[in-house]
Amino acid sequence: MIRLHHLNQSRSLRTLWLLEELGQPYEIISHQRNAQTNLAPDSLKAVHPLGKSPVIEMDGELYSESGAITQLLIERFAPERCLRPASTSTDYGHYLQWIDFAESSLMVPLLLELFTKKSGIVDNAFLDSYISEEKHRLLNYLNTMVEGKSFIVGNKLSGADFMLSFDLIMLAKRKQLDNYPHIKQYALQLASLDSYQRAMRLEANHDETR
Repeated sequence: MIRLHHLNQSRSLRTLWLLEELGQPYEIISHQRNAQTNLAPDSLKAVHPLGKSPVIEMDGELYSESGAITQLLIERFAPERCLRPASTSTDYGHYLQWIDFAESSLMVPLLLELFTKKSGIVDNAFLDSYISEEKHRLLNYLNTMVEGKSFIVGNKLSGADFMLSFDLIMLAKRKQLDNYPHIKQYALQLASLDSYQRAMRLEANHDETR
């Protein structure tokens, strides 16, 4: 059985949703953020040296990094379910691009925005300008690319949607999707899926800060 080390309000939501979609038996090992620092607890460091989530245990091995876990679980348990395009298709390159986009290009300004707020940095003209302009540039691009689509690649649910979901949750929580109607509609479409809703209920049940 797969064991998911799940940290509340973290990238682990991607893995939680994917596991619900796959229908594979799994167990949630819940870890809670420190109420004062919002950082991951030491219990995660006892599982993996980096002390981050998600981490899964499978076949006696530990795996970290949400992008790698997403691809690993899909390759292992859903090769016939089209949760990724065939490697020989033109969509496959776009699939890999969007997986990386979610965790690299788009995540950078989102994390910078979070860290500057948490640290109390104010009136830093360079940082404020970079975050605002880069985020707007990236979201304009994503907004164009999801216009008229329910899913980001080939209009079929894929690992790229699972990866983007956490970014969208962060943006929705900050009420930053109103100016990007196609992204907002795309996010609502993902949120309408049964597996997504089950995952969000599990997240709520395992989040002691709510």
